Amino acid sequence: MKICSSCSGKNISGDGGGERPELVAVAVNGGADREEAILEDYSFNSSNSFSPLTAEADQEFQENQKPIITQKNETFNISLEKPHELPSLNETHALPIEPKIKKKFTNLEKLEVKLGKARAAIKEAAMSGNQTDDSDYVPSGPMYWNAKAFHRSYLEMEKEFKVFVYEEGEQPIFHNGPCKSIYAMEGNFIYQMETSKFRTRDPEKAHVFFLPISVTSIVHFIYDRNSREHWNPMKQTVTDYINLVSGKYPYWNRSLGADHFMLACHDWGPEISKAVPELFKNSIRALCNANTSEGFKPSKDVSFPEILLPGGTMNGLIGGPSPSRRSILAFFAGGLHGPIRPILLEHWENKDDDIQVHRYLPKGVSYYGMLRNSKFCLCPSGYEVASPRMVEALYTGCVPVLLKDHYVPPFSDVLNWKSFSVEVPVDRIPDLKKILAGISTRQYIRLQRRGKQVRRHFEVNMIPQRYDVFHMILHSVWLRRLNMGLHGLEYL
Repeated sequence: MKICSSCSGKNISGDGGGERPELVAVAVNGGADREEAILEDYSFNSSNSFSPLTAEADQEFQENQKPIITQKNETFNISLEKPHELPSLNETHALPIEPKIKKKFTNLEKLEVKLGKARAAIKEAAMSGNQTDDSDYVPSGPMYWNAKAFHRSYLEMEKEFKVFVYEEGEQPIFHNGPCKSIYAMEGNFIYQMETSKFRTRDPEKAHVFFLPISVTSIVHFIYDRNSREHWNPMKQTVTDYINLVSGKYPYWNRSLGADHFMLACHDWGPEISKAVPELFKNSIRALCNANTSEGFKPSKDVSFPEILLPGGTMNGLIGGPSPSRRSILAFFAGGLHGPIRPILLEHWENKDDDIQVHRYLPKGVSYYGMLRNSKFCLCPSGYEVASPRMVEALYTGCVPVLLKDHYVPPFSDVLNWKSFSVEVPVDRIPDLKKILAGISTRQYIRLQRRGKQVRRHFEVNMIPQRYDVFHMILHSVWLRRLNMGLHGLEYL
């Protein structure tokens, strides 16, 4: 078994081959200084508000309905009840029996039928209010937009979802990634996806296709800070890979990439995904840097959390004292970069004992100790919108305070962030103390308790556990696949 060493149509340059249905176009829409954050952690895996839960109901079709494919050169199996015979003029005959036409359905059509049944089951759960028993966890409460629909969708994913992982590409750029730095989710997800029960080795059984590219690895090994054209070789790496798999397999060309997904936690993930227009416009992009001003589309892309694992695991990171034992109203410590942090530090750095804002913590003061002693943890954007501070807050029982623009929080198609965090507009930063102090003790306890309940969705397990961050990322991809129709399919 593979071991994580640090965690323990278009072919762009050629024809994809094979005759396929006629394609129809799909309609959809840095931070180099952070590189030092991963230099100490470059140990890699050692071996080879839109809600899809609502939208998918609009695409459902009944369980007994069969999709009809409009396609050239269709093959039919025609069988007759009995051979044709010339009737006698002296005999009375019933009307001739119509021949039965049996269509041979493709694997893709069969997959679509099952997806249709999953959509119907999710809609029924959302509308009926019935919820299936689950020995591990039953989602409930205002932290979920629709707990019953989410639960049914999750169970349907466990029953049906299959992912094909392309085996092409060599380490360290492909099939690899960091496991300890702020970009650790890249390495963790790639490793876990390649060893997951959701993986299928048969692409004909796959609902989606995973491109095992590590943007962090591309930046680390290919980026040349002294070159004026530093984007070109990084983007060319992605282009070459798409050329390779689209030339070898028919699946990219079949959907123009719409049933493919990539995952990137590095700040440059969105920009590097522009290397291939179909990857940027059509494919599911799972990104930490979920910035709508940079082309992130909540209807097709996935926001997932940036999680810092200093030791490669969650050991020592989870838990904190009760609300009554937290003496600090709000806390932040971090570097002065990006457009929002200078505003925060200008108004609050070393100016109020209740709002503890520091560029650098005094010697001997523990960062995680400060998190655990604080009621609210401030989570401003840095160079980019993503930050590990939201998950650090949830891990330590501190209520996250989001200070961001154009950001789509992780798993917000399922999770109602307003029920367990506080969102403060950037122009209200001068009023931070007034806003946070104005939250009643009763409401604060609610926020804190709900944060502890949803924490399971942000936990990183070396062996993935149900409903943890690995499964939540997959579920987000599953939701988008449920809402995506492939080219050449026409449902009647």
